[in-house]
Amino acid sequence: MSGPGTAGPIMVILPQTDFDPSEVALPWRLWTDIGLAVGFATETGGPAACDPVTLDGTGLPLIARALRASEAARVAYAAMIASPAFRQPLRWDEAQSNDAAALLFPGGHAPGMKPYLESPVVAGLAQAAFAAGTPVAAICHGVLALARAGVLARRRTTALTGPMEDLAVVLTRRALPGHYRTYPESVEAEVRRLIGPNGRFERGPLLPRHAGVRAPEAGFVVSDGSYLSARWPGDAWTLALRLAERLG
Repeated sequence: MSGPGTAGPIMVILPQTDFDPSEVALPWRLWTDIGLAVGFATETGGPAACDPVTLDGTGLPLIARALRASEAARVAYAAMIASPAFRQPLRWDEAQSNDAAALLFPGGHAPGMKPYLESPVVAGLAQAAFAAGTPVAAICHGVLALARAGVLARRRTTALTGPMEDLAVVLTRRALPGHYRTYPESVEAEVRRLIGPNGRFERGPLLPRHAGVRAPEAGFVVSDGSYLSARWPGDAWTLALRLAERLG
């Protein structure tokens, strides 16, 4: 794992299935547009697949259509999955020795996230990055992977908040029971427990906004040294911008 300031790709650590498309494709779009290299790592070394519910609204009731990715995110996702880097990812265990400038740990709700969130290999990637001082960004359930790796104790962080998770569960409980509740304990509750009493969890504004090209600063991002965190897809653009600034 490289140290800070090293000229390597930003490595996106992906579950094999069910990641949130906006939390990956919007950062990829921003980074590649400004000339930064982006690589990917998956469990098998084969291309990953996002959560189709979040991508195109498959199965979402009308009341929950806002949970679908934005048009900009869907366009970015289509371009990303056609890129050579996405189509030829590393395996998680190969990413351990990859010369990455930074790592991104994205989120997602669906059951396919569990192997990623419970993987000792993914935990090892996080531990190695923090030990080396490599910039790390995480969003939504990606923060949970870091908290479980033991690298967020006593740190400031955000993640998918309890109210955000609860709202998604309520809106989809009849049409998609269980889809938006990955574990019985909420992401916020588990992250708060794992960062310990000396850590600080920040929820951000009660009414979140969508960041993007027209509102790049609209997202909520928490900074703690070389670590950046965000809550949900609406924050993804700002998170990517902050990481790009860190990399100069």
